[in-house]
Amino acid sequence: MEKRQLGRSGISVSPLAFGGNVFGWTADQATSFRLLDHFVDHGFDLVDTANTYSTWVPGHQGGESETVIGNWLSQSGKRDKVVIATKVGMKMGDGSQGLKADYIAQSVEDSLRRLRTDRIDLYQAHTDDKETPLEETLEAFSKLIKAGKVRAIGASNYTGARLREALETSKRLGLPRYETLQPCYNLYDREDFEKDLLPVVKEHEVGVIPYFALARGFLTGKYRKAEDIVGRPRESGLKKFFEGDRGTRVLAALDEVSERRKMLPTEVAVAWVMSAPGITAPIASATSVAQLDEVLSAAHRKLDATDRATLDAA
Repeated sequence: MEKRQLGRSGISVSPLAFGGNVFGWTADQATSFRLLDHFVDHGFDLVDTANTYSTWVPGHQGGESETVIGNWLSQSGKRDKVVIATKVGMKMGDGSQGLKADYIAQSVEDSLRRLRTDRIDLYQAHTDDKETPLEETLEAFSKLIKAGKVRAIGASNYTGARLREALETSKRLGLPRYETLQPCYNLYDREDFEKDLLPVVKEHEVGVIPYFALARGFLTGKYRKAEDIVGRPRESGLKKFFEGDRGTRVLAALDEVSERRKMLPTEVAVAWVMSAPGITAPIASATSVAQLDEVLSAAHRKLDATDRATLDAA
């Protein structure tokens, strides 16, 4: 299995990450255990979650995904076979959020408890907190690294300007820097990353772990018209793909490449992100072993220049 570096952290990972947002939501604990075992047993290691997963589910307060992962780590004994990435900053069920030092210090303890581990491999600022000085946030992360509770830090949902500012702040103050960025990036959502963020991550050698590699499932090809998403758990997030004809053009291009290469749309979509400039390991979720196999197979598939040109044109 090919390994890629998470920035300059010294941590190497397989080129595909499992998105843990489904654990405790659309995948119950037993299913989640099977998926995690399957993922690791096939040579993959990066599992991404967040403290806030899954606050959007009625009755959930956050921490449900971390709890499922922690139970799996305890039962499976596979802690040393995985790289655990989680996040802090977005609103929890009790309304707490942000990147102030005291809140980070408490949140990491909560995540460690739920994950049933003594360290988090990659701890990420889930979203920018402009009310808190970057210096305060980075100092708080620095203390966690010195204490051995966190190995490396990353940022998610930052603009290019704020990421650059954070990197410059770390350099100026001699603090640990964000080694990774987690942006939204896939065949449909491209402009923000390619125009604003890619120049910064390339200049500073920051690893990129894009989320929504399958555009909330749209790029699997299972949603062909607006009626297909009605009543689905991800309905609200899928609506934009049926506004105008751009989504239809992307699906048509996926179909064309899939037919030409004898690949599934999922394989094509994930392989495209994996081979894009600056990308370390895209994140994709699955709720069944069959779905997961489609995602994992993308790590072994390659697209040629003709394929990429067809997809880019769409």
